[in-house]
Order: sequence, then structure tokens, then C-alpha cells
Amino acid sequence: MNLIRPVSDLRNNFAEISKTVHETAQPVFLTKNGYGNMVVLSMDAFQNMQFESDVYHKLLEAEREAEHTDKRYSSRDVLAAMKEVIGG
Repeated sequence: MNLIRPVSDLRNNFAEISKTVHETAQPVFLTKNGYGNMVVLSMDAFQNMQFESDVYHKLLEAEREAEHTDKRYSSRDVLAAMKEVIGG
């Protein structure tokens, strides 16, 4: 369930909002004059969201590439390439 609060709460109840976003890893939506204004999110939650978005876009790119080529890689090929990049 979305937590929606007036933007003035950011000034008046900063510690409470900070505690909420860190404990729940969920965003707090702030409104101004009854309309959405901004979102507050912990750094960890933001980084996780950004990572998931990056992974999603890379998978989408791979799917598009797979539609245009017949070249396929086995799991053994992928693992060998990963080891080579990592240096192991």
C-alpha cells in the first residue's frame, strides 16, 4: 500500500519519514496542494530498483537481438565467457 503524505511532512517529520523508507524499503509519495510532487526512497531501495531496471533492459536487449540472429550460446559457452571476463 502506498504511503502518501503532504510535502510539509518532509520538513516537520523528516526523522519519521527517513525511518519509514529505511525500514520498509518502500517509497513515500509526497503531495503538494493535493497533487503528487515527489517520491522519497532510501538509497538501498533506489539502488536495488536501479539494478533491477538495468537487468530488465539488458534482458530486453538480448531478446531483441535473439529475434534478429540465429546464433545461440550454450550455458557452457556463457560460463566460459564469464570466467574469461572475470579472470577466473
